[in-house]
Amino acid sequence: MGRTATGVRGVTLDNDGQDEVVGMICIKDLETESVMVVSEQGYGKRSEIEDYRKTNRGGKGVKTINITEKTGKLVTIKSVTDENNLMIINKSGITIRLKVEDVRIMGRATQGVRLINLEKRNDQIGSVCKVMTESLEDEIPAEEAEGTIVSDQNADFPDADIENSVDVNENENNKIEE
Repeated sequence: MGRTATGVRGVTLDNDGQDEVVGMICIKDLETESVMVVSEQGYGKRSEIEDYRKTNRGGKGVKTINITEKTGKLVTIKSVTDENNLMIINKSGITIRLKVEDVRIMGRATQGVRLINLEKRNDQIGSVCKVMTESLEDEIPAEEAEGTIVSDQNADFPDADIENSVDVNENENNKIEE
C-alpha cells in the first residue's frame, strides 16, 4: 500500500463508544508461550493460545476475560513464557515484580486471579511490562541486556529504568516519569 493508504480493518468495534483496542501480541512459539491479561483492579490470568480461534479481518474478536465491577476493565495483554516476570505499576506509583509461572493457566473466558490487592488503597493498575527473570539477567552482560524490557504500548520512554521509576502520571497515556 501507499504512504497515505488507511490500511485494512483489523477488528470491528461497537458503535456505543465503550470498545477500544488494548493491545496486540505476536506468537512465535505455540508450545511455550501463553496469553497473559491483566485488569485494572489487579486481576490477571494466563490462557493457552489454542483456546483462541482464528478470526478474519474486521471480526468482532474473541472474549478473553470476564469483565465485572470486581475485575475492572482490561489493561494489557502480553505474550509470556514461564521464564518471564511481570512488572506491575499502580497509578499511585507502587511497583511489584512477579513470576509468570506463579499464575496458573485458566480458561479463556474466566475472570482470573488476584495478582495484587488494590481494594484498600482504592487504586488501579497503570502499566504492565514483561521483563526477564533475575537468573537470566545475571547471565547476560549489561551491554547486551539493554533494551530487553518490553515496555507498555502507552509508555513514551521505552528505555526507562522501570525499577527506579518514581511516579506514574494520572493522565490517560500512563507515561512513566524518572
